[in-house]
Amino acid sequence: MNQIYRQLAERIRGELPQLERALTRAQDAWSHIQREPENHVYADSAALNLHAFYSGLERVFELVARHLDQRLPAGPTWQRELLEHMAQDLPAVRPAVISRPVAQALDQLRRFRHLVRNLYATDLEPDRMAALFAVLPGLWPALRAELEAFGNFLQAMAENSPGQS
Repeated sequence: MNQIYRQLAERIRGELPQLERALTRAQDAWSHIQREPENHVYADSAALNLHAFYSGLERVFELVARHLDQRLPAGPTWQRELLEHMAQDLPAVRPAVISRPVAQALDQLRRFRHLVRNLYATDLEPDRMAALFAVLPGLWPALRAELEAFGNFLQAMAENSPGQS
């Protein structure tokens, strides 16, 4: 089991720079939208990078659910259930991966990602993205700290559990 802990910790640490890169690109595009609202290419870029950001997080959450929790939600609401599950403390398995306030903020991104997947880019309106970009400056530092803390938990479990090293 300690190999799983170690691999998950490494995967989370490896995803953090990718998540930050997607978020930075989204925020850069958003700043261009503020200066050039008529240039829709920036809205497309912002939406695509927010999509990539949340999709990267969801991949991490899926790995935790599959390998630690031994339970990946299924059905039409599996993505929402997965997010909610990551905010739950599972005694004897793991602490919550993210806090409830972070999960609630991420739910906005999850819903937005669903829109990006199901609408034409021409239907994405910058006005609807404004609320997301207002939340991101406070969300990312909290989320990053929580993911780093969870990675540290996994690393400690890898070092303290019996089995293969």
